[in-house]
Amino acid sequence: RAFPLRLNGHHPISIDTSATADFLDALRTAQVAERTRSCMGRIVVHLHGVAKNTSHRASISDYSARLRGEGVRIIEHSDRTTAQDYLEGVLRSVGNDSVMLLQESGEMHDSEAFALAVGSWRLSREETHLVVGPADGFGDVGADRKSISLGPLTMQHELAAVVLLEQLYRATTILGGGPYHRG
Repeated sequence: RAFPLRLNGHHPISIDTSATADFLDALRTAQVAERTRSCMGRIVVHLHGVAKNTSHRASISDYSARLRGEGVRIIEHSDRTTAQDYLEGVLRSVGNDSVMLLQESGEMHDSEAFALAVGSWRLSREETHLVVGPADGFGDVGADRKSISLGPLTMQHELAAVVLLEQLYRATTILGGGPYHRG
């Protein structure tokens, strides 16, 4: 149903109430979805410096774009800091949120178990921060922190970042029922 109005008392306009109601319903739905999304945990990946290897940088950029709509954010920190300063800076900036380091000695998961962990992080009210260490790792600085591992192999920290992002993408497709994972 449409009814006429006068814009500024001069120009006649017609408003279709059904279209307005549809618009307002869509707007309310979007606002509720945004509130729900903001209450759910996000995953933040911290990287020590920008990848110098162009292939790794391209892969990080690709997975970052794929994960953008999945509540995953990437923060690249200066690579001119020590492992201790880097970790302290991350801990200072995140407050009470959950922080996990990537270390060889950390808890290992297969892709499906990792997807379950990602699912629980996403349902949490706090952010989960995954911290990829510098080239020489965290050493004793990260010994008392919760950590996860990508496996028993030692790998370059830039490659570890790519593998972590790929596994996060795989986890989101497992949780969403997508065809990417064929495990």
